[in-house]
Amino acid sequence: AFIPQMQYGDMNAYLPDDILTKVDRASMGVGLEARVPLLDHRVVEFAWSLPMDYKLRDGQGKWILRQILYKYVPKDVMERPKAGFGIPLQSWLSGPLRDWAEALLAPESLARDAILNPAAVRAAWDGFISNGSESPYLIWNLLMYQAWKARWHP
Repeated sequence: AFIPQMQYGDMNAYLPDDILTKVDRASMGVGLEARVPLLDHRVVEFAWSLPMDYKLRDGQGKWILRQILYKYVPKDVMERPKAGFGIPLQSWLSGPLRDWAEALLAPESLARDAILNPAAVRAAWDGFISNGSESPYLIWNLLMYQAWKARWHP
């Protein structure tokens, strides 16, 4: 079945090669040793033994765990949106990375190919810097494209 295969892939690739690596680097970078109690082998073995309906119901994952937690955790905390490993793009791009970004989004840099509209990109950057009207993720994507292009297609 598809879902157990995806869970297996998450457990054997995504967790060790991505999430756990990020947690380890972030915590060790500040001298902390993080623990992941839900990955104790006994918990994992128990979770694998549960019927799929306990794990996923009505499109909601970790269903049985959520039902237990509702008894102990306030509903507004349980139902708030998920927050991942965010990075402070706004402050980085308007602070220490601003000169780098300005160079990549300079009109002469943008004019080297016909893929991006230099005026639109510049307007997005100016809006971002002046009043935060553009998403930092849009700006980051533009910067990553420009950095890739500068490195591989100068």
